[in-house]
Amino acid sequence: MGANLMTADELLHTRIPDKQVELVRGVLVVRELPGYLHGDVTARLTRILATYVDEHKLGRVLAEVGFKLQSTPDTVRGPDIAFLSAQHLPDPRPVGYIALPPDLVIEVLSTHDRPGEVLAKVGDWLESGAQLVWVIDPVRRQARIYRRDGTEAVIAEIDSLDGEDVVPGFTCRLAEVL
Repeated sequence: MGANLMTADELLHTRIPDKQVELVRGVLVVRELPGYLHGDVTARLTRILATYVDEHKLGRVLAEVGFKLQSTPDTVRGPDIAFLSAQHLPDPRPVGYIALPPDLVIEVLSTHDRPGEVLAKVGDWLESGAQLVWVIDPVRRQARIYRRDGTEAVIAEIDSLDGEDVVPGFTCRLAEVL
């Protein structure tokens, strides 16, 4: 690796107070902590999705977890919410980053998110094997749905998030989490 590139192991031991960090092709990406609206939407949706997943024994819902998506150079991304199906749950549970993509990735936009960076992140998720990515925009009160097959959709707050075949049977009106 190049002299200036960071590894996933180095990232695991990197602390920058009051910041969030990811690793994109060996380059450290530092972001501001999100605000209240982001945290509120993330917590509401995590609770609703986790309750459904637990009741139906479908897998695990995780929040603020790093996923190692690529090696040499390393890419570690951290979604706001992730779902791992039961068949993809690592055993034993790793202490560090999970070396596989989530089945469903949920990103909740913050005011400082740039569209190009969000699309790059969506691309990383889908290229690594995620089946479904929801990008929720609390300010515009809508969500963009990206699928592994390349199809996309935009839903309004009156519409429902749908787990499709990734989280079978799960639906939630977007307005419930906004």
